Amino acid sequence: MDSRISEPAARTPLPSSANTGLKIVIVGGFGVGKTTMVRSVSEIRPLSTEETLTRASVGIDDSRGVEAKSTTTVAFDFGRISLSDELVLYLFGAPGQERFWFLWDRLFTGTLGAVVLVDTRRLAESWYAIDRLEHHGMPFVVAHNQFGGPSHSLDQIRDALDLSGDVPLIACDARQRESSKAVLIKLVNHLHALSTAARQVTS
Repeated sequence: MDSRISEPAARTPLPSSANTGLKIVIVGGFGVGKTTMVRSVSEIRPLSTEETLTRASVGIDDSRGVEAKSTTTVAFDFGRISLSDELVLYLFGAPGQERFWFLWDRLFTGTLGAVVLVDTRRLAESWYAIDRLEHHGMPFVVAHNQFGGPSHSLDQIRDALDLSGDVPLIACDARQRESSKAVLIKLVNHLHALSTAARQVTS
């Protein structure tokens, strides 16, 4: 684990007042930081299915731009964060390699919203995630994980990904708990705004 990943001060039990749970999926390409985000923000010890990369993955997994990566998620990561005494998010980090994309549709079952994590070194890796979410009609936000690669403005990233203006886009550092939490709050606020707009249309 990256020693710079922030850890919560204590692992807290689920509040007895919690009455709303939302399933959130974090998706994106190989090596963009999905496991790191779950680890940094989870208030419980995360369930991780990371395995060491072996020679068998050479020529199968595209590691351009993340050559130093030595492990990979082979199923999913799971964590939990309480945003308030009542609202709890259950986080599922999806595997990024193309050979595991068949798992995504199963992870989407029961999911209310998603975070698409992007790395400007490998923006093309994000297109499949955005396509699948749009196919499912699932609301999502896009988070630019700042790994210290090429510097791009959020407007440049929006243009490169051809994102519509109503898709929230935010910069973050997936290693930092408060930064990752801000991404999740952005998603919850987006879901709330969409729900409010839908009720106004039907009323």
